[in-house]
Amino acid sequence: MAVRSAGQGILSPDRNEHREEIIAMLSKAYWMEIETVMNYITNSVNPDGVRAQEIIESLSEDVQEELGHAQQFAARIKELYGVVPGSLEFSAEQSFLQPPEHQTDIVHVIRGVIEAETGAIEHYNKVIEYTEEVDPVTNDMVIAILRDEEGHRRLFEGFLREYEAEGRA
Repeated sequence: MAVRSAGQGILSPDRNEHREEIIAMLSKAYWMEIETVMNYITNSVNPDGVRAQEIIESLSEDVQEELGHAQQFAARIKELYGVVPGSLEFSAEQSFLQPPEHQTDIVHVIRGVIEAETGAIEHYNKVIEYTEEVDPVTNDMVIAILRDEEGHRRLFEGFLREYEAEGRA
């Protein structure tokens, strides 16, 4: 097996442009996860009603997983000689995950989660495509995170189908 030196791969000086692009993509992913954590906390506390309990429990569990994703993105940014952004660089984008007007509107929360997960899946697929031949470490990490996000979306799509079948969505 050939051993790669620091002069090869994504950490080599001649790959600086690629590395900077990857850091930018990872920074966006980091902020997506941080914002999702904030909104999942909100939507795991605010909902009311008997039917809300399963959604509350699922989002409470997802908070820890999404936070873990943010930490993975932060660590990889640092490994690529980047700087993990601070809070002044944050700009909220998830209008679809804001609390509903009525705290019993669980369908609003479910649809917001599906939209957030879909956005993450789309972005992570772009990262995977970009890093395919350039940065196998980032590529592998993002593929693993993508699997989690696809699982989250699938779960909430099931919740939505249930509400639709009952005529509540």
